[in-house]
Amino acid sequence: MKKWIPIAAALVLSALIAGLWPALSRANQVVQAEGKVEESLLPQQIETLSAQPLTVKKIYNAGKLVGVVSDYAKIEALLDEVYHSVYETDFPNTRLELGEDLIVTEELSYYRYENIDEALCAYLREGDLFSVETNRIDFSDENDVYATIYVKNLQDFYDARDQYLLNFVSKETLDTVRMGQSTPELKTYGTREVSIDVLEKMTVTTDRASSSNILKDKQEILHYLSYGAEPNLEMKYYTVVEGDMIDGVGTKNGLSAQQVVSINSDQLESVDQLIQPGMVLNVTNFQSPITVRVTKERVAKEEVYPEDPIYKEDPNMKEGSYVTDISAQNGSRNAFYEEVWINGENTGGTLVSSIITRQPIREETRVGTKVIPGVGTGTFRWPVDNPSITCRWGCYAGHQAIDIKNSYNRYGNLYAADRGTVVEASYSSINGYYQIIDHNNGYKTYYGHMNRPAFNKVGQNVEKGEIIGQIGMTGRATGPHVHFFIYEGSRRRNPCDGFLPC
Repeated sequence: MKKWIPIAAALVLSALIAGLWPALSRANQVVQAEGKVEESLLPQQIETLSAQPLTVKKIYNAGKLVGVVSDYAKIEALLDEVYHSVYETDFPNTRLELGEDLIVTEELSYYRYENIDEALCAYLREGDLFSVETNRIDFSDENDVYATIYVKNLQDFYDARDQYLLNFVSKETLDTVRMGQSTPELKTYGTREVSIDVLEKMTVTTDRASSSNILKDKQEILHYLSYGAEPNLEMKYYTVVEGDMIDGVGTKNGLSAQQVVSINSDQLESVDQLIQPGMVLNVTNFQSPITVRVTKERVAKEEVYPEDPIYKEDPNMKEGSYVTDISAQNGSRNAFYEEVWINGENTGGTLVSSIITRQPIREETRVGTKVIPGVGTGTFRWPVDNPSITCRWGCYAGHQAIDIKNSYNRYGNLYAADRGTVVEASYSSINGYYQIIDHNNGYKTYYGHMNRPAFNKVGQNVEKGEIIGQIGMTGRATGPHVHFFIYEGSRRRNPCDGFLPC
């Protein structure tokens, strides 16, 4: 009987080895797989090696291991405590989670790690590495999402969006469009705002974000819609001087009067408000992440110019004398345009229809055979096509002229306002290329900021409506226009004081 005892013991030992071999093999495989211990941001030692695999939770920040959690309940307790003490007032009825750059993984390991839960909690608290559920807004174009913001309150976002849109349309138009109604049809000359829309798509969802990435109120959202998220944006300010008006401040800084008011809503209420010397106004140009399109209709009374005068030589008339049998008279028409404005800039207009309301009359004049050319008619025409005054006489201190642009051709032709003789064609640091035409009847006209030197030389005669150059922005100018005024004798006159139909 005793001889069977060793045999039985050997059989039992063999069975134990066979049963334990898979576990021992797996342990060996895990240890080999782990190889070098993953380095963590917080110091943490391996205390022992377990015979059985343990479930461990690891916290990573932006892909780097922070440390291994011993008791995740402590992390959850931290989240609960920080939420109630710091976040609950601003973000009620939700709960705190780890920041969006942090992830928690769960895996098997044979290592028993040192307990650093207190250090992990301190790391999370000091870095404010938490997130809450909030409103996420994605901005997308035809390609993809190109920008994302998080906002605490959706109503603040809608209010800020509407406030930003008021840079480009009136409140009455915005309210009417919001209600799905049409703005009143034009019954006289003027402009009608037909529609406004944002070309990009804005999608609202919910997501989790760190508090530092959440826009907390309307002003923060409005700043983003106006200037984007550029961290190094340099704000531009203007100090009002004596004689400034809001439209003049805008003209000097590339903004409309309404935009100056909207940007400075804490100080300004309307474009007609008087501004005092010393006021400091924000005149930073928009760098918005969205594109605002406004469609407008415009009905304008426009000049219709007659053909060139008919001159008939009269050998019986004294040299240099003339008699006008039929005086030239400009006609007029009512023109209906459709315009598209992008972010406050007129990108082009289409003439839909026009009606001649008064036919122009062509001048017929008899002249002596020795007529002296270059004598003006005494009446003036606009020096550009599609005229629009961008800065009136006195719109800012020292501005004794009117600035006129071509609404549909920024660098279009420049015309002589009346017949005359070129008496000066030069360049100055302020008005760039300019020329002066003497109409030999007591009047002279001045044309500044031309794109290039005048087409005519000093001493040459020009006809009314003759092309004398091109609109430009040489010298000191923020955009292409002609700096235009009239001399009566030696005195400057405002062209809008009875000379042009302003």
